[in-house]
Amino acid sequence: MSPIHDPPKDPRLDAGNKDHDHYAQRLPKWRNALRNCLIPIVRWETPWLALLQEKVRSPALDSYFAYTANLGTHTFFMVFLPIQFWCGYTSIGRASVFMLAAGVYGTGFLKDMVCLPRPLSPPLARISMSGSAALEYGFPSSHSANAVSVAFYAIYMLRQSAEEDSSNVNSALQALFYFYALSIIAGRLYCGMHGFLDVLVGSAMGALITAFQLVCGDWMDSWVFSGSYWDILVATLVICVLVRVHPEPADDCPCYDDSVSFSGVVIGINLGAWYYAQTGYALQDAYPSSVPFDLHKMGLLKATVRILLGVVVIFVWRATMKPALFTILPPLFRLLEQARWNMPRAFFLNASKYKSIQPFADDDNVIPPVSDLPHMLKNLAHPRKRSVSVGPQSAADAYETLAYRNRRRRESINSMDGVPEDGTWLPSPALKPSTPAIEKAEPLLGASLLPTPMASRVHSYEQMMGTGQINFAEKNLTTPPGSDTDVAGDVYRLPQTPTEEEKEKREIFMKLTKPRVRYDVEVVTKLIVYAGIAWLAVAGNPILFEWVGLGMGVLS
Repeated sequence: MSPIHDPPKDPRLDAGNKDHDHYAQRLPKWRNALRNCLIPIVRWETPWLALLQEKVRSPALDSYFAYTANLGTHTFFMVFLPIQFWCGYTSIGRASVFMLAAGVYGTGFLKDMVCLPRPLSPPLARISMSGSAALEYGFPSSHSANAVSVAFYAIYMLRQSAEEDSSNVNSALQALFYFYALSIIAGRLYCGMHGFLDVLVGSAMGALITAFQLVCGDWMDSWVFSGSYWDILVATLVICVLVRVHPEPADDCPCYDDSVSFSGVVIGINLGAWYYAQTGYALQDAYPSSVPFDLHKMGLLKATVRILLGVVVIFVWRATMKPALFTILPPLFRLLEQARWNMPRAFFLNASKYKSIQPFADDDNVIPPVSDLPHMLKNLAHPRKRSVSVGPQSAADAYETLAYRNRRRRESINSMDGVPEDGTWLPSPALKPSTPAIEKAEPLLGASLLPTPMASRVHSYEQMMGTGQINFAEKNLTTPPGSDTDVAGDVYRLPQTPTEEEKEKREIFMKLTKPRVRYDVEVVTKLIVYAGIAWLAVAGNPILFEWVGLGMGVLS
């Protein structure tokens, strides 16, 4: 476990006075050493990604990849997962939940453990319809892990059924899932949100998760449905332990929030399925806890109404329980804090430091509040209304920009055999990694093998790295009309004095999207809310459907 750090009293001042040694100070030595080994890869691949954007970027592809990125998000999957259970696809629904939860938790675990930034911007332009995506670390890619795990599982199931049905439809569906996974992965590179290392590791994790589910999924389900109280209790405690041992990040990164949300989903899925399997409503001669469903007998209208009712119930639960828990939990947490039984996390405000929780809406990347739905639908209807930005967007971006810039300054100073008398520009001795060619402003590995104009372009992108600004004479961005563009267009110039350097640091951090205040009760709140959502999806709503006449009337 990494050490616990209280949120800085003045984040802007703290950020303005730290750069490359920020992670050396906040991370254990072994995690910082691992990060130092991987950082050169992020820096090496950035100019190549910028060259890729230059060669293939167009308004049509901007719209396509910004729009389809939503198909790899947690929200997209969470909308369709309950429908699988309500329509009788229980085994597929459970497998999807466990694979997505493993992907979100696993990638979030590595993100917060290694604290690697996304590829540097500039020279990359980042294209996204999500304002919170840039606040997360880059390595590994959650989109890639989610897309690959779901696609590979679907392809496996289709191949199993192809032995009985060799129709062209089966082959077409397999090809569609291959295209889906490749499109999501390519889109993360195209949009400048991830590098090659991010998507390769994320994809490998997705494939391993699928393999584990295929090998161990039935055994885990048989354990959950054994009927023993102790088995389901142990499964719940294991999830809670995983939530507790999640690494502390060095920056205010929301990866942990998503991990907690999906951990709650797994708890609720297991509790709900275990309970529903023992009622008289579940099918007895099918997969345990299967919901009775037959579209031909029920009819399309009735099936649609029950799906809409189920969605409404879930949103009502979320809208009512979150404010209720925000009222109930803080006094309890203050008592636990006085007894030293609290478990504080970095960047989460302890209950003793606030009297009430201010209303906020942007607290959830998994299931948004109802008030956000009109805005989300508007974005889907107008996919070009996205953000195309150049420059640091998060604290991790800013720290890496400053670190890389200072190392370039060091190389420049050393090459001139001149060092400022006060040593202000020298980097901290706490961080002395090897200096690859990219940090020395030398031609990139393999660049000499490229045609001269292309090698020149790659080298010019390398020169933009770490500046926090971009030279339009060097790069012509393709920004479609209607985009919300935030680009700094001044030619970069090294600060000449310590005062100018400090001013530039502060300007970088002033432009960042500031993470909101997060409260300690949010962790338990997310666990309860999402466990409740999952319980409703697999038990509460199916029972409700029978009560209101929207079920199949099966009661054994």
